[in-house]
Amino acid sequence: MGVSESDGEVVAAARSDPARFGELFDRHFTTVFRYLARRVGTVEAEDLAAEVFVVAFRRRFDYDVGRARALPWLYGIATNLLRRHRRSEQRRMAALNRVTHAETSPFEDRLLAELEATDLACRVGAALLRIRARDRDALVLHAWERLTYQEVSEALGVPVGTVRSRIHRARRVLRELLGQSGEEPQVVTPPEGAEDG
Repeated sequence: MGVSESDGEVVAAARSDPARFGELFDRHFTTVFRYLARRVGTVEAEDLAAEVFVVAFRRRFDYDVGRARALPWLYGIATNLLRRHRRSEQRRMAALNRVTHAETSPFEDRLLAELEATDLACRVGAALLRIRARDRDALVLHAWERLTYQEVSEALGVPVGTVRSRIHRARRVLRELLGQSGEEPQVVTPPEGAEDG
């Protein structure tokens, strides 16, 4: 029960002593929450982050306890929950749009467009939404969460080569989309050597 125990050892112990799973929660909740908050905002991230640990607790017997670090596994669960969340949100928004389809004035449209055009973060966010979900997930885990290619592979359950292809494709599409606005895209990448693995 020492601080030096790996995540794998904590999960293994939590199989017979469920209270031990709280240690994994304490170690990684803030990191998982920040990842989700970047994707959906802080309000929705709180519920989703809690759900990540509920799912992880239920699946603790499936976890490969030989893996010392559980964060890629938790990111994988979070990414799957995000996909499900987005699908249900898109269905809700489509239904709402059908019910309350309201016209906006040309002035409102122009003002909104000008405000969004002045904020690179908005453009990056919009461009990210136009990238295929699986490519976006790989890029976000690598660039924002600083996971290595190997860790992204573990999180998404795909080979490292597939991760490399997805990230390359996502960066290319992101550059193309941001290039349309006349801005030079600024894609954050991990420090030297972080993508090895």
